[in-house]
Amino acid sequence: MSQPSGRLRLSALVALVIGSMLGSGIFSLPQNISVSAGAGAILIGWCITAIGMLMLAFVFQTLANRKPDLDGGVYVYAKAGFGDYMGFSSAWGYWISAWLGNVSYLVLLFGTLGHFFPIFGDGNTPLAIFCASVLLWIVHFLILRGVKEAAFINLIATVAKIVPLLLFICLSLFAFKLDIFKADIWGIKNPSLGGIVNQVRNMMLVTVWVFIGIEGASIFSARAEKRSDVGKATIIGFGMVLLLLVLINVLSLGIMTQPELAGLKNPSMAGVLEHVLGYWGTLLISIGLVIALFGSLLSWSLLSAEIMFTAAKDHTMPAFLCKKNINYVPSNALWLSSLMVQIFLLITLFSASTYLSLIYLATSMILVPYFWSAAYALLLTVRGETYAGAQVQQRKDLLISATALIYASWLLYAGGLKYLLLSCLLYLPGVFLFTKARYESDKAIFTYWEKWIFMAVMTGALLAVYSLYQGIFTL
Repeated sequence: MSQPSGRLRLSALVALVIGSMLGSGIFSLPQNISVSAGAGAILIGWCITAIGMLMLAFVFQTLANRKPDLDGGVYVYAKAGFGDYMGFSSAWGYWISAWLGNVSYLVLLFGTLGHFFPIFGDGNTPLAIFCASVLLWIVHFLILRGVKEAAFINLIATVAKIVPLLLFICLSLFAFKLDIFKADIWGIKNPSLGGIVNQVRNMMLVTVWVFIGIEGASIFSARAEKRSDVGKATIIGFGMVLLLLVLINVLSLGIMTQPELAGLKNPSMAGVLEHVLGYWGTLLISIGLVIALFGSLLSWSLLSAEIMFTAAKDHTMPAFLCKKNINYVPSNALWLSSLMVQIFLLITLFSASTYLSLIYLATSMILVPYFWSAAYALLLTVRGETYAGAQVQQRKDLLISATALIYASWLLYAGGLKYLLLSCLLYLPGVFLFTKARYESDKAIFTYWEKWIFMAVMTGALLAVYSLYQGIFTL
């Protein structure tokens, strides 16, 4: 958006960060994490996540300040540091994660309404998919009216959905019982959870899912009223969301036991509060979730269109994705994103995919952009680029970026082979758009090393197809 009146202020950027992170994940957190770990492992996992995600937040803040010419966030860092194909892959992976997350939001939204209106079932009945499709296109045409207007509505929705979360925390503080929290704290009575390391590893993708969106302000850096607000919004948003997540998860563990939490239906916060208040607890959380999911749907629709539009502006994506309407909205990118959500909504009518499977896959797609952003920040510090006469700050940023890179590598490991190979399957089709963009720029498709990277992706995709065909993997 070129005119000054369309610039996003700090409050709008913070709301985009918080709104992107506070979606379905936090309302389903008690069950999603308890199904994989006991209370002790959960505390360890949160410590690792807090440190790792804080380092990633600092990485995005540092890159926003030291590379103000790089607008677009996660994908552009991969491109600047490691070449066009890695930049494209980061943009492609982030985009898929964004709209795939919207599919899960819509399914969960109508699954929540299914508690009160059984005709919606678990969110994948014909009527639920029809209503979800209607809501999708309402959001689509709302965004077409203008990014700033949509961001303002998102700001209101963000404030509205924080209220039931705060009520949940206050009520849970009174219902919390230490003896319930300490009962089988290491999950020894449930051998299926495995050892502590295995429990921590298995819960990591869920903790990343609830933090996806931490980079939201950097995606809209070109639209920020002040460049310095991008880093501020990232840190403020991270701190507020971290506090909410840990309190909700830990307090739930003192109200219901790990097996009880693991057996709840999502949104599991409703089940926890129903344990405390009865029917009114379910109603309160369900209303909060509907507001949260609408806000997140709006945030991630904005983000998915913006990442494709920004990538097209510097020829990483094909030129047709550069088109804007009279309201300065990247209309073609938005149409493409909404169409993909619509297609996958229809697929859910015939697929056995669970909500957890969708968020695991969406999370695995975003790990590559996170990994390359941390790697680029480390590359800058090793080279000393932008650090002339600032050796102390350089050493500090070296430690931060190295820690963030180790954390991102751990996440790739924690995701497991299944989601790594399924990610390759989703990354592979992007080569057609990459090839089109390279032809438009009159450049060779791949460099020597990029050919080998593409071959590795194609090999992983073929293994994923074989595993799906043989029934080794399921969606």
